[in-house]
Parts: sequence; C-alpha cells; structure tokens
Amino acid sequence: MSRYLAATGNDSRKAMTLYRKNLKLSQEMFTIISCFEVALRNKINDQYVAQHGSDWLRDSSVTGGFFDTPRCVKTNRLIQKSLSKLPYYSHNKLLASFDFGFWRYFYAQPQFLAGGQTLLRIFPSKPTSTPAIQYNHTPVVHYKKSCSKH
Repeated sequence: MSRYLAATGNDSRKAMTLYRKNLKLSQEMFTIISCFEVALRNKINDQYVAQHGSDWLRDSSVTGGFFDTPRCVKTNRLIQKSLSKLPYYSHNKLLASFDFGFWRYFYAQPQFLAGGQTLLRIFPSKPTSTPAIQYNHTPVVHYKKSCSKH
C-alpha cells in the first residue's frame, strides 16, 4: 500500500480507491495479454509447422535441431524440461506448457535466426520498414522492458 499512500499524500481512503482501480485495470489487462499470448503462440506454431514439420517444437531441441546451438541453450533446456514433465507427448500439450515470455523470445536474435527468420510473416499488416524506421523482430522481445518495472 505504500505506493498508493505516497501517490495520494497518505490519504488511506484515496489510496484504497486507487488500489482497487489498479486491481480492476490489471484484471482487464491480464485478459487481453492472455488472449494475445494464445494468438501469438498459435500463429508461431502455424508458421513453424509449415516450415519445420508437425513436431517442430520437440524436434527443434534434439541433437541437430534448430535450437541445438550454443546461443539457444536456454530455449533448448526449457523445451527439454517441459517435455520431461509431460505424462505423454503431444505437440499441443507441449505448446500449451509455455508462457508468454517463452513465445516472445522466439523474436530474440538467436532464436529468430535459428528458426529461419520467418516469424514476421505472422504479422501480415505490419508497416513497411523505411531507412529511418525499421519494423523488425526486436520490439516483440522488448515488450516486457517497456511495460514492466522488471
């Protein structure tokens, strides 16, 4: 409550009102982000199924898979860890085991390059880059930095 009290000049009544409004806004944002996460995951999956095959996520982390590189070690480990927790393998169960952070890091330089640099295709209405403004894969990765204190 200290942030809310500081923002309201130690007025506990206003602080509680501010807290409740923030809670309501957070709930609404969670719904929006959750829907975006599912849409992003599904579009990434569609792109990579067409490009790498129906078990692309599992196959990407095995020896010789496209995430089997020194720069994609963390991604590879996350996939292997999720695979080990599944009672039985199914591509859809593996897909659903990851959160938004996992999917957005497919746009980080190592993963983007390893996957074939094709994931911008899932944004067909993306603006066209110009010499002054580049619309590339990096804004997806940096989403959390601009929207969070972490």
